Amino acid sequence: MYKNNLEELKSIAKTIRLHIIKMIAAAGSGHPAGSLGMTEVFTALYFSGVVNLNPTEPDWVNRDRIILSNGHICPVRYAAMAEAGYFPVEELMTLRKLGSRLQGHPHRGSLPGLETTSGPLGCGLAQAAGIALSFSMDNKPMKVYCLTSDGEHDEGNTWEAVMFAAKNKLNNLIQIMDRNNIQIDGYTEDIMPLNPLAEKYKAFNWEVLEINGNKMEEVLEALKKAQNSIDRPVVIIAHTIPGKGVSYMANNFEWHGKAPNKEQTEQALKELA
Repeated sequence: MYKNNLEELKSIAKTIRLHIIKMIAAAGSGHPAGSLGMTEVFTALYFSGVVNLNPTEPDWVNRDRIILSNGHICPVRYAAMAEAGYFPVEELMTLRKLGSRLQGHPHRGSLPGLETTSGPLGCGLAQAAGIALSFSMDNKPMKVYCLTSDGEHDEGNTWEAVMFAAKNKLNNLIQIMDRNNIQIDGYTEDIMPLNPLAEKYKAFNWEVLEINGNKMEEVLEALKKAQNSIDRPVVIIAHTIPGKGVSYMANNFEWHGKAPNKEQTEQALKELA
């Protein structure tokens, strides 16, 4: 059913997590918590075969589109793309270095397969909805997968895109929300309460799927189900553990945007090995 079986996908996810720690440690800055938490999702997107991609032809006109709205978690995307063959794995260690193609937030045109520039939160879903609408108007079969954070739902632009997508019945738009409950200033429900998220999306006429985003089986099942929506966009609310796999990072908002020191890096790599 899938290009890689479940155990292979889990093994790839493990490799990607190791890359994330090494990259951010070498850069001395970056965002480990969200990157580690979304590893299963990005592994499924790039390696399961559910999403229609071709790393050897990244600009293939009939490819599905992957839009990363919360661009600060780009280490997980870079690591997945490198492992998938979009660029050399060795280049991962240039993250955030002067002259590197791997900037701290993705930049369209710097790497093959990057569809949009992202950084300012709240913009990605609107971009994805526009792309999805263009495919719909042209009767094209491609899907648009948009990765968002829960924290960026503080942004009004996100909810404008939610309304726009529902109004235009964009059943080719699949949003995957990282519901990790943290943002840079603290926990989401302390900063700006978002619950009940599922009920809000249902009220906006979206199909809603809720999963454990760190269970590969649930991620794969949700992606397949989301592709079969008939007349509305789909949001997959992926409940994840920020800092997944590293004990001192897990569920700790302080690791939203901080690089580990040498000792912390060694501990993280040991725990993830």
